[in-house]
Amino acid sequence: MNTLPELIENEPALDELLTIPSPELVESVRGISGDVMVLGVGGKMGPTLAILLRRALDAAGSPARVIGVSRFSGPGLRERLHTRGVETIPCDLLDPARLAALPKADTVIYLVGMKFGSTGAENLTWAMNTYLPGMVAQHFAGARIVALSTGNVYPLTPVMGGGSRETDPVGPVGEYAQSCLGRERIFSYWTEKTGSPLTLVRLNYAAELRYGVLLDIAQKVHAGEPVDLATGNFNCIWQGDANSIVIRALEIAGSPPAVLNLTGPETLSVRRVARQFGDLLGMEVTYSGEEAPTALLSNAGFCFRRFGYPRVPAQQIIEWTAHWVKIGGPTLNKPTHFETRDGKF
Repeated sequence: MNTLPELIENEPALDELLTIPSPELVESVRGISGDVMVLGVGGKMGPTLAILLRRALDAAGSPARVIGVSRFSGPGLRERLHTRGVETIPCDLLDPARLAALPKADTVIYLVGMKFGSTGAENLTWAMNTYLPGMVAQHFAGARIVALSTGNVYPLTPVMGGGSRETDPVGPVGEYAQSCLGRERIFSYWTEKTGSPLTLVRLNYAAELRYGVLLDIAQKVHAGEPVDLATGNFNCIWQGDANSIVIRALEIAGSPPAVLNLTGPETLSVRRVARQFGDLLGMEVTYSGEEAPTALLSNAGFCFRRFGYPRVPAQQIIEWTAHWVKIGGPTLNKPTHFETRDGKF
């Protein structure tokens, strides 16, 4: 894709944009041998990641199968994936018998996790985020694995510090973030024990027009609601770019595992982004609170050196999002709660 559209008018155009493989991705997947299983394909990133992977493999002339696994509790997703060449298996992964019945795969992309609703459901959160990774790593012993993690495993850091690096100490705030660090530790233990190459991808935050921090801010501005400045700065990356790098992270999987921060290159100001949305939407912007000196920020310099910079810059996502909100484009209706500072989701 050499040029980006000026605006995105509908979901088919959005999904097409999110699933166009770059030449670098096509070249990367030539190294994939055997089938690829995407666990948690029914989540926010899963459908477009699986279709992107299928298109990249097709462009590379690979016969590898892409198999998406999820409970598939909502309507239509299995059919949508099937029409794009992604096979599906319905499965509750927390059911040991159902997990044991899954076919083996040479490559696994693990997208399973629980965040929203974790407060008040701490037992389920720990089971999903920490217990399940151990079962998965044992079932797929020997497979090459990329496991999606989160930048929430880091502590809040000074805004002017440039964000946490992979080599910095972790310091998760709240039980959700602690359970995500648990996911990393359990995956690391079992994959080293079984010899599975592993990459842990610490993402914050993926954005597209139906979901993400930028949509959250744009909707506040459009509704005339005050924009909370308590968490005054954030990182984000276009979901199409995030999906591509998650797949390409298979290249660096190792034992001990590789760790990769995944986000955009800028530290974005909530105040300035809201002001931009106000200009684009023709709305007056109001704010509440003041910016704290710290925020959840990641430094993705290693990612950019290894895989290149995102193809879609933040300014372009802002302009697309403003138009999407203006025309009443559909959303997932799932706020990110990025402004949360106590770790309670």
